[in-house]
Amino acid sequence: MPSFKIDLSTAVVIVATAPEAKLVDKRTGERAVDRDSGAGLSTVGLVISDEGEGNLYKVTVPETGYPEGLQPGSIVRVVGLKARDWENEFNGQKRHGISFRAVAITPAA
Repeated sequence: MPSFKIDLSTAVVIVATAPEAKLVDKRTGERAVDRDSGAGLSTVGLVISDEGEGNLYKVTVPETGYPEGLQPGSIVRVVGLKARDWENEFNGQKRHGISFRAVAITPAA
């Protein structure tokens, strides 16, 4: 499926939740990995505020793409943020949504 770049040039981005390992299977604890680099993937909660509106997004990022000790409340820059729609079927129920993926999250300073 195609992905779409998201322009954050005028937005303020704040870390809402610290990075957590993204799992392929919660039962086994198997961690998701980036297909190209092999790096483990993490999910970070980000509040993105722009044009008077703020929303919380869960963004997937390689563990090599953010600084150690990234903490809630930090103001950051997001590099290469893209959105992709998804759809799957589980136990006869169709689910769909939008996933967000970034190349890196860096301190705004």
